[in-house]
Amino acid sequence: MSTDLSPISYAVLALVGRNGASGPELVEMATQAGPLFWTGGGSHVLRVARQLAAAGYLAARTEPAKTRPRTVFEMTPAGHAAFREWLARPSTYPRIQHEAAIRLFASDLGDGDAVLASLRALREELPALEAVCDMFEERARGIPHRTRAIVLELSLARRLVQAHREWIDEVEAELSSPDARGPAPRHPPDAPG
Repeated sequence: MSTDLSPISYAVLALVGRNGASGPELVEMATQAGPLFWTGGGSHVLRVARQLAAAGYLAARTEPAKTRPRTVFEMTPAGHAAFREWLARPSTYPRIQHEAAIRLFASDLGDGDAVLASLRALREELPALEAVCDMFEERARGIPHRTRAIVLELSLARRLVQAHREWIDEVEAELSSPDARGPAPRHPPDAPG
């Protein structure tokens, strides 16, 4: 089996972890943590879990539940081997799909006030993300084998939220100043390379 899986595959393996996870648990974890570190819905995570099971990286079994049977996924030896190999690879800077940064970059093509309003909307999301951090930090105490890693991961999430708050303040101050409203350049600048 190839250990060259997609990034979302490794995220699903991480969610399954050492204790396994049911389909609904995977969907819940992906949905709740998604705003902090990952894009993609719970249904996508469940689809990837099924693909990993079909490829032999996860085992799937059916268990009774309250309303209907549920599928529980567990890592196979091949899944453990692939995940350990991935953990040992050098980490790289994350690729960020950052719509607010693109809006700012191209703000000369539209209405600067509309861009500021867009960034203010992003600022309004930040307290909800901090609340998600608080919730996960509280839950981390119930996962002793991952508590320390989760708390450290949340430290990064909190810093990212704060960095966005400070960045929005800086952009708002700069774009709201009278100097920022000068004439538009004749030719748009090249994209950062």
